[in-house]
Amino acid sequence: MSDPALVVETRGITRILQEAVPVTLVRDIELRVTRGEFVSITGPSGSGKSSLLYLLGLLDVPTAGEVLIDGQPTGGLTADDLAAIRLAKLGFVFQFHFLLPEFTVLQNVMLPMQRLGVLSEEKMQSRGLQLLADLDMADQARKRPDQLSGGQRQRVAIARALANDPLVILADEPTGNLDTKNSEIVQDIFGRLVREQGRTVIAVTHEEAFARTTGRNVHLVDGRIEKDVKR
Repeated sequence: MSDPALVVETRGITRILQEAVPVTLVRDIELRVTRGEFVSITGPSGSGKSSLLYLLGLLDVPTAGEVLIDGQPTGGLTADDLAAIRLAKLGFVFQFHFLLPEFTVLQNVMLPMQRLGVLSEEKMQSRGLQLLADLDMADQARKRPDQLSGGQRQRVAIARALANDPLVILADEPTGNLDTKNSEIVQDIFGRLVREQGRTVIAVTHEEAFARTTGRNVHLVDGRIEKDVKR
């Protein structure tokens, strides 16, 4: 019987790049993440941190093993099926915000909702404005990304990741392109999402200060989990 608290599970996943000389990105990863956890993934450069996150987020598929999202096996699913799970259940924040420059802040936040196609235009706008307000960005809603600071853009990216009320937020070096002050703001936002809203966050980081703010640390070395510590 599946555990209803379990949101992400991996069963022996391995990812090998089939090149002239095959490259193993991650090997035999067994990981279980439950609702409301704040997990940091750390490790030296080339240890497989981002590769693991991309597998958890169904942006890549394992060579062996399987990823389950909310108890649903994803092995063998079509690209369209995987995209549907990502859209409905996963939110992504990357080091570079990837906001679309031709759209306003609010329009960028609304994009995932428009793709999902569940809410009316009025409700999408209302939800988008509320998400921005929660991150102290409502007064920037009509601006375009190039009118914002780096920290503001990352807050918009977080609002966009929350647009479809995802089961899990996956972040890849979300503070890696920010100064100390804005890095601390983003760290605090993730912490509040977990503490106050019960969100599940899995974040790759090379910053020890960020990793210390999380409730659990998964440390990779050479594509394997060296330690998995709850604080």
